Amino acid sequence: QVQLVESGGGLVQPGGSLRLSCAASGGIISINLMAWYRQAPGKEREWVAHITSSGSTMYQDSVKGRFTISRDNVKNTVYLQMNNLKPEDTALYFCSMRAYWGQGTQVTVSS
Repeated sequence: QVQLVESGGGLVQPGGSLRLSCAASGGIISINLMAWYRQAPGKEREWVAHITSSGSTMYQDSVKGRFTISRDNVKNTVYLQMNNLKPEDTALYFCSMRAYWGQGTQVTVSS
């Protein structure tokens, strides 16, 4: 059974940074596509970024140049470094592996 546990969310001012973590158990992140999604209040869940088993990365246009997805295969953990955060980045952030999802971590960007 795959379990994904996100952490690292919080309240940050516009222009600030946060690093989200997604610790996986029951599955190996290095051989799976790992993705981050987010869901803002009243909106549908949307894809943010992913990293493939080969290490290739892709980003939603709105976060390109500000967010970086990475992984630590030893820790079996995926990260999302978020810089220059904007109020529109406020959402519940989830990581996913195949059909499995974590419980999410809240990111709030507000002054």
